[in-house]
Parts: sequence; structure tokens; C-alpha cells
Amino acid sequence: MLRALLRRPDPDHIEIDHDGRTFRIAVLRRPTARRLTLRVSSATGAVILTLPTRSSLSAAQKFAQAHGGWIAARLARIPERVPFVPGATIPLRGVPHALIHREGRGTVEVDPEAATVTVPGEAPHVPRRVREFLQREARRDLSEAIAAYSDRLGRRPAGLTLRDTRSRWGSCTAKGELNFSWRLILAPPIVLDYLVAHEMAHLREMNHSARFWALAHELCPNVDAAEAWLKRHGSELHRYG
Repeated sequence: MLRALLRRPDPDHIEIDHDGRTFRIAVLRRPTARRLTLRVSSATGAVILTLPTRSSLSAAQKFAQAHGGWIAARLARIPERVPFVPGATIPLRGVPHALIHREGRGTVEVDPEAATVTVPGEAPHVPRRVREFLQREARRDLSEAIAAYSDRLGRRPAGLTLRDTRSRWGSCTAKGELNFSWRLILAPPIVLDYLVAHEMAHLREMNHSARFWALAHELCPNVDAAEAWLKRHGSELHRYG
């Protein structure tokens, strides 16, 4: 115990070199960890090294260095990030749209035939305006789906909150409040619709029992297709913006 108290605070990150590249690795010490572990976030590309309480930082450094090839391979599998800037192509309800900027005032306009999203205003504000537009569209689609399922279930959620979660696309609290990732607006409509049906089903079955899944399938005919799409493409939604 005394040794742990006297140990110098861990740095927030370490660096290793591999094949001419330098990797920055976040350091996280957890009392519950039983061994050294490495993971690469598919959403952000962050490399995280978790240490047990008793492990030394030098041992962690050697461990990370020995896994330099693994880190490089995992990072290579993460799709390149796409910022919300003019000329970029982003999905809107699953359909690729080109971002176009124009000077002057106005609202963001979508041309479905040309598959474009035109953003007015000053160029430095384009990323923020695109994000706000996507969040508004997500809230609208989610609200419409919630209203439809509320009529079918005879129950309504206590509230709707949009987040930018990394590991969960939706959730339902014990109070009946629904939370969703605004990034669902980037996915095909069946995905957003399924997530709403899933969380609405929790208003009746706050579990993942057989009764819950029977209700989810009863509400939504696209459960399997949407789950398969999320498993295959879900992490890609985090590359935008």
C-alpha cells in the first residue's frame, strides 16, 4: 500500500516507435485489471493501455512496444475520418451526399436528386452548421418514429435526448427516458427505425428476455437486417465530423 502511495503519478500517455511511426498510447490504471491489455477504439482510433495497480510503467512500456505491429494493423483497419467540410461526401439516411458551401444567409438545403447538402454562411462555420443540421434531422426522424410506436404500444417515453455515444446507439432509462446517438441519421432509415422500436420495447420489457425480443420483432420487421447493418457498418458512422 505504501509503495502505491509513493509511486509517481502515471503520465496520461506513453509513446512507442514501430516501423518508422510513433504511436501515442493513453495510459489507464485500473484496480480491477488483472493484466496488461491494449485496445484500439474503432470509433476514435485512440490506443489505450490498461494497467493493474501493481504493474510498473516500464513493464507497460515494454508490453506496448512488443505489440507495435498489432497496433499498426488495428489502426490500418479504421476508416479515414471525413470532416464536415465543403467537398466532403457524407451519408444522409444512408445515401451519400456531397457537402457544398455558398456565401450568404439562409438555411441548409438538401437536393435529393443531386444528392447534395448546401450549407450557407461563412466557411469556418460549415462544420458546426452541418453537425447542427444533422442533429435536427435526427431529432425529427426519431420523434416521428417514437410517435408511431407510441400509438402502437399505448405508451410514450418520458423524454428524448440526443447524444454522441461511442458504444451504444440507444438506451432507455428506468424513468422511461430515451437516448439516441444523432449519428443514426447517417444510417439507412431501417436502422433508426429499429433502434427506436428496440428502446420503445423497453418501456414494456426493461430487459433482453425472450418476451422483449418477441415484442421487438412484433413492432419492427427489420430487426435482423438492422442488427446486421450495425454490426458491419456501425463503427463507420463515427468517422464523420
